[in-house]
Amino acid sequence: MTRNKEDSITTPRPGIAAWLLLAPLLMWLATFVVLPMAILLVYSFLHSADFGEVEAKFTLDNYRRMFSPVYALVLWRSVCYAAVTTGLCVVIGYPVAYFIGRTAPPWRNRLLMLVMIPFWTSFLVRAYAWFAILMEHGLLKSALHALRIMPTLISADVRLLYTPGAVLIALVYTYLPFVILPVYGSVEKLDVSLLEAAADLGAGPLRSFVRVILPLTWPGVVAAILLVFVPSVAMFAVTSVMGGGRVLLIGDLIQDQFTAAGGNLPFGAALGMALLALFLLSFLLIGRKAAFQAMR
Repeated sequence: MTRNKEDSITTPRPGIAAWLLLAPLLMWLATFVVLPMAILLVYSFLHSADFGEVEAKFTLDNYRRMFSPVYALVLWRSVCYAAVTTGLCVVIGYPVAYFIGRTAPPWRNRLLMLVMIPFWTSFLVRAYAWFAILMEHGLLKSALHALRIMPTLISADVRLLYTPGAVLIALVYTYLPFVILPVYGSVEKLDVSLLEAAADLGAGPLRSFVRVILPLTWPGVVAAILLVFVPSVAMFAVTSVMGGGRVLLIGDLIQDQFTAAGGNLPFGAALGMALLALFLLSFLLIGRKAAFQAMR
């Protein structure tokens, strides 16, 4: 059996110059990623004393405490909010990304600029903007009263702020660009001749989307899911503003353990490690699904 020419070519190993170029990145990762996670891991096995002090005594109580019904419910609620946020962002962002990717280049750049505008300000400022819109005498309720929708069709006593719906609105608004941009990258590379061939073979719009467009843009969808689901699980600032402390998620719980008076630092570290394990699990599951999709 003969070997291909490409198989006989060995990939050269990186030299000293390549490692020197990579050294700053490795030092940054070791200092700001690996070392803090190692400290959290050690703290998660320590014992919490009174007044927020920590005793150097090995214990597994912090991890056992996570599985109590109260904290398990918070973790489950966080996963559900992240899943709903991801689903809404994909449903809303995919058509937008496809429309931008199929428009003429001059309009494409302008539309991309509109998508990038929210990144010019802090996500916390954007959350407070939604706070002003959804508050009791805010813009949305004022507009509904002006249009006679409230209280004709909607009761005037309906609360818009400090509700699960307000939290979801802020989360979707915050992470929607993270869906549009990677999906747009996949749509932009889409070969139009494949769509024309599918149409010539009798495939309708729906079948062309399911059999041609979606598989070819699936890598962008997978990247979008990871970019939205992973950080939205641990989000705490937006939920504090829009939920008013009534919608407690895992990010808020971790923040309280580290910042509140008399917080439990080892328990907060254990929650952080559980969150890291959840991130790794979601990454593996979504990555495996993407690999399986690519093999089909």
